[in-house]
Amino acid sequence: MSDSQKQTLRQAALLYHETPKPGKLEVRATKPLANGRDLSLAYSPGVAEACLEIKADPADASRYTARGNLVGVVSNGSAVLGLGNIGALASKPVMEGKAVLFKKFANIDCFDIEVDEKDPEKLAEIVCALGPTFGAINLEDIKAPDCFIVEKICRERMNIPVFHDDQHGTAIVVGAAATNALQVAGKRFEDIKIVSTGGGAAGIACLNMLLKLGVKRENVWLCDIDGLVYEGRTSEMTPQKAEYAQASDKRTLDEVIEGADMFLGLSGPGVLKPEMVAKMADRPIVFALANPTPEIMPDEARSVAPEAIIATGRSDFPNQVNNVLCFPFIFRGALDVGATEINDEMCVACVQGIAELARATTSAEAAAAYKGEQLTFGADYLIPKPFDPRLVGVVSAAVAKAAMDSGVATRPIDDLEAYKHKLDQSVFKSALLMRPLFESARAAARRIIFAEGEDERVLRAAQAILEETTETPILIGRPEVLEARCERAGLNIRPGVDFQFVNPENDPRYFDFWTSYHELMERKGVTPDLAKAIMRTNTTAIAAVAVHRGEADSMICGTFGEYRWHLNYIQQILGTPDLSPHGALSLMILEDGPLFIADTQVHELPTPEQLARIAEGAARHVRRFGLEPNVALCSQSQFGNHAEGSGKRLREALEILDSRDTDFCYEGEMNVDVALDPGLRQKLFPRSRMPGVANTLVFAHADAASGVRNILKMRADGLEVGPILMGMGNKAHIVSPSITARGLLNMAAIAGTPVAHYG
Repeated sequence: MSDSQKQTLRQAALLYHETPKPGKLEVRATKPLANGRDLSLAYSPGVAEACLEIKADPADASRYTARGNLVGVVSNGSAVLGLGNIGALASKPVMEGKAVLFKKFANIDCFDIEVDEKDPEKLAEIVCALGPTFGAINLEDIKAPDCFIVEKICRERMNIPVFHDDQHGTAIVVGAAATNALQVAGKRFEDIKIVSTGGGAAGIACLNMLLKLGVKRENVWLCDIDGLVYEGRTSEMTPQKAEYAQASDKRTLDEVIEGADMFLGLSGPGVLKPEMVAKMADRPIVFALANPTPEIMPDEARSVAPEAIIATGRSDFPNQVNNVLCFPFIFRGALDVGATEINDEMCVACVQGIAELARATTSAEAAAAYKGEQLTFGADYLIPKPFDPRLVGVVSAAVAKAAMDSGVATRPIDDLEAYKHKLDQSVFKSALLMRPLFESARAAARRIIFAEGEDERVLRAAQAILEETTETPILIGRPEVLEARCERAGLNIRPGVDFQFVNPENDPRYFDFWTSYHELMERKGVTPDLAKAIMRTNTTAIAAVAVHRGEADSMICGTFGEYRWHLNYIQQILGTPDLSPHGALSLMILEDGPLFIADTQVHELPTPEQLARIAEGAARHVRRFGLEPNVALCSQSQFGNHAEGSGKRLREALEILDSRDTDFCYEGEMNVDVALDPGLRQKLFPRSRMPGVANTLVFAHADAASGVRNILKMRADGLEVGPILMGMGNKAHIVSPSITARGLLNMAAIAGTPVAHYG
């Protein structure tokens, strides 16, 4: 990374933490407090009733308070990853970040607690005193050997799970990756020789986990900064290292690496040399986990051992060993059964759950969540991706079962399958919903052309696209303006270097563009001179012609101007008998889950046939997000109680859908509240064929669809993704002028996936 890129990243990170309000967390009430009665229930005198129930039975704290879903992330900042001993206060952004991950991945609430205490025994006393507040404690970034002392004391004194993630989270993910790496290599834990570098908290925990999985202690060779840990050594020793001391006269990593089946590095950059890898056994397993620079780069290892199975801690290589695969889900399972501790059985269950998920995954099975991604078990896919939405269900359920089987669960779950299903549904309550699209875009490497390339939001989105996907952004704009605005915005991308551009004032393809447009439009009143003028001034038309000519795969326009004005040129240039706009679909990401709304833009008063196509197109696009469509046809009419108007058109649309070979659930016509309230729907129409809550609302009026969308956006803190233009084969999308840079990035992810049948 260049100095300018580092500076850009630094400024972006600081801005992210500072605005729109400082920090990454806030506290929100979960109960109404709108009147005097609410106040009397929330506080005095009503609160006394909950207090007395908890006094009588402490287990009721999880029934009447948030304790059962509340984790304390505790650190003294003595060993912050990549930063070292920066102290408690400076560690707060990291701990807030950890709390955010708990919330996003497993819907667990967190308080980050930064404690200015270096003495491990005193720190442990403080943590123990916090026990009544939390359902579990996550110890974080505490240096070794202090972390061992703190965790041991807390586990002995507290009756809730205490988990030092730097140790056990890393160990669990390493265990899962090693389990599958050995299967790929055709080896067994009990037979392999392991050489490890490090000896810190994470390294020791990983070795302990590997022993639990079957590795023999005599086959483990631990090295640190002073070389081999051997019997009788006194320098840089701890009791934890001493457990792995070898009776040997060998002293260096180079001496002990010969014949090793597995290298486990949790040390520093460049520790493992290619010539050392060459001495390892056939099909060596190399886990080089130092961050940001591993002990050996994958290409260096493969230069001497092409069949090597490699994992790192980095996201830009296959097999990223990332604690986020573990800690949200092991805590989720532990909290849900009221576990008194996280024991070995739960950790091993977590290992097995992660490993089994990778083995069970094929490109077909993961298709619903990761379109276009080849997730096939093998040397380059040992563990799931961190954003795999199935992790919470598979891993948390496995952990919960292990807690119950091992006798540490105080609130056993009767139906584990129902519990797993509930967890699977909960994962879509946040912007993680977009991750499958980003993964697909990362695999597809499509070219996305932006009509309004000079807009700062587009420029910022282009930089994010280059950082987060493999897409190629193409911007329409004057190069000197693009250059100046990138400079002014503090972006390190530049036209012609980092991204392609089309200069409307002077592009060498100008003749090709205007003649292509004229050929399409010459029988629709467009003269050569008009075609030339449009290709100089109309960036939406230019983008559409670029897609038509195959110089881009998809276009995005609409950051200013009226939707149907843009749509007119898209229809003119890209419309075919097979491609025509069906409607606009907006995804609203709400606090309690996603909601799709159509048609917000294209048809002001859609016909029954158009409504049927809108429903079909919406269903196809909903599945791109890994969701099963549940489509409600919405009107002021309710199951036939209005003979005319929108109800009639929707009833006719329902008949059209019934006559077709549809493969999704739909029902109508109904009011919005009936669509979203299964109980009310059951009362009004007991024989409805729609199960549960609708996730897609199709309206008979664009005004109604647009109005609902805007209300959710402005009054319910809904995050809009879209509008998605249905029916154009993903060749074009028209955004709204209020879209943000992040919204454009989301649209690029949607546009970045090849679409054969989505419509």
